[in-house]
Amino acid sequence: MKAIVRDNYGPPDVLELEDLSKPEPGGDGVLLRVHATSVNPADWHILRGDPYVSRLQLGLREPKDRVLGCDVAGRVEMIGESVRMLRPGDEVFGSPFMRGFGAFAEHVRISEDLLAPKPTTLSFEQAAAVPLAASAALQGLRDHGQIEPGHKVLIVGASGGVGTFAVQIAKSFDAEVTGVCSTRNVDLVRSLGADHVIDYTQEDFTQSGRKYDLIFQLAGTRSPSECRDALTPKGTLVLSSGESNGRWIGPVERIVKALVLSPFVSQKMVSFTVKPNKEDLQFLRQLIETGKLAPVIDRTYPLAEVPEAIRYLEEGHARGKVVITV
Repeated sequence: MKAIVRDNYGPPDVLELEDLSKPEPGGDGVLLRVHATSVNPADWHILRGDPYVSRLQLGLREPKDRVLGCDVAGRVEMIGESVRMLRPGDEVFGSPFMRGFGAFAEHVRISEDLLAPKPTTLSFEQAAAVPLAASAALQGLRDHGQIEPGHKVLIVGASGGVGTFAVQIAKSFDAEVTGVCSTRNVDLVRSLGADHVIDYTQEDFTQSGRKYDLIFQLAGTRSPSECRDALTPKGTLVLSSGESNGRWIGPVERIVKALVLSPFVSQKMVSFTVKPNKEDLQFLRQLIETGKLAPVIDRTYPLAEVPEAIRYLEEGHARGKVVITV
């Protein structure tokens, strides 16, 4: 099978298209014929081993995983002896994030508990845009932000891969949603259902005087203390990412500051790492099939051009998701 492979940490230039043996499904595993995958910020961070603290998990001197790729949509080709819910020929989608990766290839082995039936209303390319980013949006808002109907929710980075899903998911919970984005993306964010849109080149949400029950920070460099100024007294700040020039710990510094500050203030400040699972994929599938959620795809590349796709995403201007066809 063809796969995009790397043997060292570094920029997209270290990636090569190579022939590898197909993985075996084994046990609870499923061998998928990959029809599409997508690129996530996690891919370039893992590719570069950046921030350096992440190498404690990814491999100190050299990466543990040769084939990256966190999202997949495809057909089941073979199943392990413990697989009960899936059969060869089933169309599925899912995410092997932090469970071996491997989606930048013609075939991938993935555990059954990380897969769900592909939404019938989506193509493979559209379905591949969903798993990691939409799961992050759902878990950030529902599980960590404890979103409720009527909540005033601010999404910082509303036009990105996670942000475009977060706007729609927050609306599905009947929240009042404000999205923060650049001028060129104002109309896009409004079209996703945002009640209000803040152009960060024209307005500073921390200085506007408006208060939010929940702030979901997916981009930008605002500190936890600055975000507090835009929270209600009992509001919640959920941090998932954000920009940083720090090569050693990156945005972890901002996250640590939030966790240290949280016990001493009335607001709640939390961080999380997305944990894809079958149950959340089923929930997202229902939202998609009822018309409440749809992926936004910026560009599509073939498998051989994964390096170019990662370079484009790393520039930080993608609107929604960047998809790879296989």
